[in-house]
Amino acid sequence: MKIGVLAYRFKYYSNQRIIVGKVPEATYIPVHDSFSIVRNLAFRLNQMFHKPLIPTFDLNNQFEDFDLNRVDLIHFSNGISYGKTPWVSSFETILPRFTELVTRHQGEVSSDIKLTPLVKRGLTALAGKSCKRIIAWSECTAAIQRDLMSSFPTDYSKPILAKMQIMYPPQELLVNTVTPRQYNQSNPIRFILVGAAFFRKGGKELLLAFEKLVKEEHLPIELVVVSSLRLEPYAAHETEQDVQWAKQTFADNQNWVEYYASLPNDKVLALMKTCDVGLLPTWADTYGISVLEAQACGLPVITTDSRALPEINNSQVGWLIHVPQNRLKEALYTTEEERQTLSASIREGLEQIVRDIAANPHQIAEKGALALEKIRKEHDPSEYANKMRAIYQEALA
Repeated sequence: MKIGVLAYRFKYYSNQRIIVGKVPEATYIPVHDSFSIVRNLAFRLNQMFHKPLIPTFDLNNQFEDFDLNRVDLIHFSNGISYGKTPWVSSFETILPRFTELVTRHQGEVSSDIKLTPLVKRGLTALAGKSCKRIIAWSECTAAIQRDLMSSFPTDYSKPILAKMQIMYPPQELLVNTVTPRQYNQSNPIRFILVGAAFFRKGGKELLLAFEKLVKEEHLPIELVVVSSLRLEPYAAHETEQDVQWAKQTFADNQNWVEYYASLPNDKVLALMKTCDVGLLPTWADTYGISVLEAQACGLPVITTDSRALPEINNSQVGWLIHVPQNRLKEALYTTEEERQTLSASIREGLEQIVRDIAANPHQIAEKGALALEKIRKEHDPSEYANKMRAIYQEALA
């Protein structure tokens, strides 16, 4: 089988984790589409002028046939195709992923939707014969898709939802067992956060909480951070001033903070294995691949309980921080008041959990072993390959 993956996204981390090479006997081929010329021109103009002169979000999520006929099937990540080549799409939130739809699940009340020409074209493609399967990353994603489809006529919603299947991302085990160890001021408990969007992932709250716990309460803890501190202000509304504050905090507290702006993935995984507890106290994450990687290293993880995180983390294998959220499990952050409340919830939750871990460190190895077993049972790469193989074969039958 020749499986096409969009060339400019071929090496994206999410594609490498859930698509490329996951069915061993399939050949994955980088392909281009007829939007590529416009897309590349828009990217270059935006880079040249350092401004988003041409919006690219919708261009990134819709495609046409061009040289795709040299593959048997296209496998998209969050995208749709208007072409005739058979295709499937794995998605994190909704399909079609257009600007006018992608924020509908945020806030207290879902916004009204108009059947614009772009949305209508996207729905027609999803309901059409070329679309063979849409693969939701989680139960939460599937619920958001169902909620979106409830706003459209059954001529669209019924065939689209009939194609939906839930498949958790695969994750190989990175250690075989968890070995308990002793902790004290000379051998502190090492916590690790990995993610470019530091502030969206709860980084500010994390730094403030750890600074208090180290300096005022003298807990035997260390914080390891791997992040480019990328600005993504749609949730936490961080600024360049926040970035400079974080960099200064890292520099001033090297006795308890170990900071890396970036590392290759293999080095990140090796670093995780030197740590004890993973972190993703996020404001807004669709899933949490770094949680799976930490668990596969035998680390229990502290996360918020929004979106899909309770599906991959729980109080038996880790710790959950409850945050205010809507009926679709999206944390509430669309107003200034909501952002202040969410930030306080994350910080207070972190302080309480880290204190408990420091007081009862035996639970680190106990929860870590259960997290490792959860990965073994629910994210087996061989099982994932079998399911994906069946999807490909059915699509091409």
